[in-house]
Amino acid sequence: MKVIHVSAECYPAAKVGGLADVVGALPKYQTNLNYEAAVVMPYYENKFAKSSKYITDFKTTVQLGENSFKATILKVKNSEKDLGYPLYQVKIDDLLDRKEVYGYGDDTERFIAFQKVFLDWVLQFAVKPQVIHCHDHHTGLIPFMLTQCTAYIPIRSIPTIFTIHNAQYQGEFSFEKIHYLPEYDLEQSGMLEWDYAINPMAAAIKACWRFTTVSPNYMTELPYAATGLDWLFDTERDKSVGILNGIDTEVWNPSSDKMIEKNYTVKTVETGKLANKKILCDKFNLDINKPLVAFIGRLVYQKGADIMAGIFDKALDANDINGLVLGSGDSHAEYLLNELKEKYPGRYNTYIGYSEELSHLIYAGADFLIMPSRFEPCGLNQLYALRYGTIPVVRTTGGLKDTVKDIGEKGGFGIRHDHVTVDNVALAITRANKLYNDTEEFKRIRKEIMNIDNSWENSANEYIQLYNQLAQ
Repeated sequence: MKVIHVSAECYPAAKVGGLADVVGALPKYQTNLNYEAAVVMPYYENKFAKSSKYITDFKTTVQLGENSFKATILKVKNSEKDLGYPLYQVKIDDLLDRKEVYGYGDDTERFIAFQKVFLDWVLQFAVKPQVIHCHDHHTGLIPFMLTQCTAYIPIRSIPTIFTIHNAQYQGEFSFEKIHYLPEYDLEQSGMLEWDYAINPMAAAIKACWRFTTVSPNYMTELPYAATGLDWLFDTERDKSVGILNGIDTEVWNPSSDKMIEKNYTVKTVETGKLANKKILCDKFNLDINKPLVAFIGRLVYQKGADIMAGIFDKALDANDINGLVLGSGDSHAEYLLNELKEKYPGRYNTYIGYSEELSHLIYAGADFLIMPSRFEPCGLNQLYALRYGTIPVVRTTGGLKDTVKDIGEKGGFGIRHDHVTVDNVALAITRANKLYNDTEEFKRIRKEIMNIDNSWENSANEYIQLYNQLAQ
């Protein structure tokens, strides 16, 4: 293995958000480019684990203070063939062998143990990897432990890359838990510290060889993004690289997607999308003759959940459109979104929760997808929408700015707005409705966006070039 990706999530083994999609696709495309890549992630007691067969690769015990836990690294059988790369899962009894990825009171202990077991595994390799690629704060202590902990001196020379998928989540915890880490020179504790706590994301940025963000524009925003690490991002910018995410065009392919009602291509987009829209409208009691504006995502502040009901209320009141929401999160936002169903029967509906199958159907059947994000490191939903001929309506921020060009500009194909307010987003939806009613232009753009190449090939190659620079 030339590169090992280390992550808390990886589709299809476990998915909470876009991190899983990235880690599930990037190594496959790197392997396709003849660069050996593998993924290591925790083992969770979920549907994937119960349906998979495993080969035991490594056994050990991991110490957290006075507590000792049995740990096993399992290789998913036939993962090279089924996924396109070897997938390894770290099973730690009483810590990682749970159904959910996050949300436990001992998440700090769970992911520290995961990272320690991973490094203990690498320590016994006869041939070391060229690069260890860490993803988000759940793996942020790996660069620190490699460079500072005496146990890992034999593998200290392995370069580390740390990719920031979302800088708002940093994994900070109290110095009272410092004894969970392997022995290191306590004078180097400043490498761990940020704002009087241990901050895995800050530690990774300080200790890694390079850190990347998932879009170039997000990299320029981070020194001013109010994450609490603004000064650190500015100080360490010389070792930063912005590389835009891609999508797995085999998984997200309207011509072969098994989760949608009718497959289609650019040539058959009109009839294909109409068939999928009909299924959606029948399922959610909507009018197939009106433009369908959808939202897919977590109902959190970042995504504009606090004003989502207000956005749809104003947009539905001002325009003859349908609205559909797929998501879950903030309970008050869920309540307000559900309340709108009574006000707009036959024009608006919700699905509170998450369904991978339904998300594919919405991308295939909707006319527009809104993403009123306050910040968006890259965003994948707009890339999926483009692939399926669904026009994105997005805020001008992060990767959304990098990937969606407004129809008011030369060569534009999407709709952007500058502010996350009810009025600003509703106005953008009104622009979408106007475009929909310009039938010929709408059809032209829909075909055009399906031809945009947002695959991982270019980005995967950029990462390989970065790996090769560090491994020289």
